[in-house]
Amino acid sequence: MAEAKTLGALLSWAQDRLKQAGIAEGALDARLLVEHVTQTTRLDAMSRPERPVSDTERMAVEEAVTQRIAGRPVHRIIGHREFYGLDLRLSPETLEPRPDTETLVDMVVAEARRLGGEDRPWRIIDLGTGTGAIALALLSVLPAAHAVGVDISADALATARINADMNGYGGRFETCQSDWFEKIDGRFDFIVSNPPYIREEIWRALAVEVRDHDPRRALVAGDDGLDAYRLLAAQSGAHLATGGMVAVEIGYDQKESVTGLFVDQGFRLHKAGRDLAGHDRVLVFVAETAREQT
Repeated sequence: MAEAKTLGALLSWAQDRLKQAGIAEGALDARLLVEHVTQTTRLDAMSRPERPVSDTERMAVEEAVTQRIAGRPVHRIIGHREFYGLDLRLSPETLEPRPDTETLVDMVVAEARRLGGEDRPWRIIDLGTGTGAIALALLSVLPAAHAVGVDISADALATARINADMNGYGGRFETCQSDWFEKIDGRFDFIVSNPPYIREEIWRALAVEVRDHDPRRALVAGDDGLDAYRLLAAQSGAHLATGGMVAVEIGYDQKESVTGLFVDQGFRLHKAGRDLAGHDRVLVFVAETAREQT
């Protein structure tokens, strides 16, 4: 049990425990956990390391560190995560948004600017919205846009609604419980999705932080990881506005296979984007008959 009586000592204890447990990002995780429990900042730790900590705070940090050592991701313990400058609440049936997905947001924003500007009333649908991360990030940059967040999970949609309201975009964001396009009417300028794309055999070998804590159905898409893309490719055309685009996140080795599925359904690959590690991560498609706009 930690005997730390000050903020600085408690932080050092947490860092040592996570380091000894072999946690790769132990120093960062310790800081996040201590800041969350004590409601302090990094500046507080540097400028007021002698700040007293209560027994309640110390015990809460001990519990959080124990959970982290057991494999629970730090942001699952905290209950929220930053994405594209937004603070997003997490829940059991939402995927934890990752920085690589910001590539998709950046590419859609660039296309919106190219096609008409940020201030147009773009219509966006985010399929498998989870926390609402992609849709809300787009709303944060496109002030006249309206987004629909679609998910089969009521828990995910409730979380997305909380995140929309908490970040000030509730008036331009609506939710719909639907199995992909099943209950969707209308057409959209941007169809976006970070669908499940992991193969069954790969999922079984994932790190415990992912396999045991991210919702399985948000990750796994059949034996080849392409089930969701088959559906998106087949059904997006009926919901795409004239000149609209479909933007999807993909696995690092799926560019050719996903492109083939969309081409077979009358789409053309417009752009491809890479993530922070240089891997293929985002594909943007237009209808084959769409004339390129400049």
